[in-house]
Amino acid sequence: MLRYAQRRLRLTQYLQNPGDGRRRPRIAAQPLLWGMLMGVVLRENSYHAVQWLVRSKARRRLEVSRGFSNDALAYFTERLDPQPTRIALATACRRAKRNKAFDHCRYIGLALDGSAGGRGRKLRCWLCHPIRHEGQIQCYLHQFVMLSVVGTGLVLPVDVEPYPAGDSEYAAGQRVLRRAVGHLGRRFADYVVVDGKFATAPFLHTAGELGLRVIARLKANLPELFTAAQQRFGAEPPGHRFRYGEDDVELWDADDFEPWESLDWGSVRVLRYRQHKPDSTVIDAYWLTDFTVRQAGGEALFRLAKHRWEIENQGFNDGKNRYGMEHIAHHEANSLLIRWLLIMLAMTLERLYRMRYLHRGNHPTVSAIELVRVLRLSLAVPYQDSS
Repeated sequence: MLRYAQRRLRLTQYLQNPGDGRRRPRIAAQPLLWGMLMGVVLRENSYHAVQWLVRSKARRRLEVSRGFSNDALAYFTERLDPQPTRIALATACRRAKRNKAFDHCRYIGLALDGSAGGRGRKLRCWLCHPIRHEGQIQCYLHQFVMLSVVGTGLVLPVDVEPYPAGDSEYAAGQRVLRRAVGHLGRRFADYVVVDGKFATAPFLHTAGELGLRVIARLKANLPELFTAAQQRFGAEPPGHRFRYGEDDVELWDADDFEPWESLDWGSVRVLRYRQHKPDSTVIDAYWLTDFTVRQAGGEALFRLAKHRWEIENQGFNDGKNRYGMEHIAHHEANSLLIRWLLIMLAMTLERLYRMRYLHRGNHPTVSAIELVRVLRLSLAVPYQDSS
């Protein structure tokens, strides 16, 4: 896996020089950084667990040159510049595209959404958000916005932007989108898919300036457009029906809605879908976009909008439940950011290695947990019979 990261993803320089800000380091940055990345891959969420791994007989097989303590990791992450790791994430995604990892899809998408992690009882850093109930502070959370590659069969996290109390998910989302497109390049992705909170003229204009089409959920925060779409589509039969897995889907699609006053689009396209599930559940949703019908028909646009859930399922859910994104390894603002970025880099590395590199020839794609088990077995010291 280390050779794959160095040779295929071109991360050798980053692994050697990740932006270490320590003045007189006694331990080189590379073993600390690689130890943390492998800790994430092996689903060891605490710095104490990484300490145990690198001090065990498995250290050589981990490709970590020396052992270190959890305090060394805390000191290291407090002083590590996040910019090189952000660039490394973008580099891995660009190399994946160049290596034809996304060639089977027509459009490459980016999904943007916010979440929270790292629950604590005390105020310990400037990123802590107080959570109140009946006027009393119950705990503190850490809010962040994540951007991820979607729509390609590989959900690859790209960047994260935490924000303190008094800031907003909306503002952080614009910052992370601008920065990530600057690292990825304007021609990397074709569109960005977002929730309704980002369906505002400034955000849509920002995405257009960055060369991205937008697919945004349409809700009551745009009352005039939402009401107009409800009235029109409510009086018409669906224009298209199709099967989506086990579900029946009805579509309404029109591209001649008037933009609201602050939006400089000539017109707005609105898609409505009504999705009937086998258990009789019905999902009724509206989306707005600047994709033309020629660029993406109604069914294609429906599928692009559905990629919005990939960042939820394979971004936040996987990150929190499997890779420790909720765990506070060291409660300091820069350490939290570095921890999230390294989790994202480890997820990207693991998915590219498992689903693209190991899948060469006729080998089947192994599941994530199967790869973890194989890696754990490979760390074992061979048994030597003393008889």
